[in-house]
Amino acid sequence: MVDWIGWVATGVFAISYFCADPLRLRLLQAFAALLWLSYGILIKAPPVIVANVIVAALALSSAFRKQQPAQNG
Repeated sequence: MVDWIGWVATGVFAISYFCADPLRLRLLQAFAALLWLSYGILIKAPPVIVANVIVAALALSSAFRKQQPAQNG
């Protein structure tokens, strides 16, 4: 059962590469990182836990950060 969480996380992360919308991309990557985080907790793997706390936090913060208007010239 635990391995399936890792496989689903891998699938979600891979699918995120097909997203053209930056918000959807970051949300899918955050979701995948949360799945990986759960997997890391279940298998008691600190590197997996720490790495995916960082990835999830960065993905979520960049998803909800106000976008700066593009400057021309």
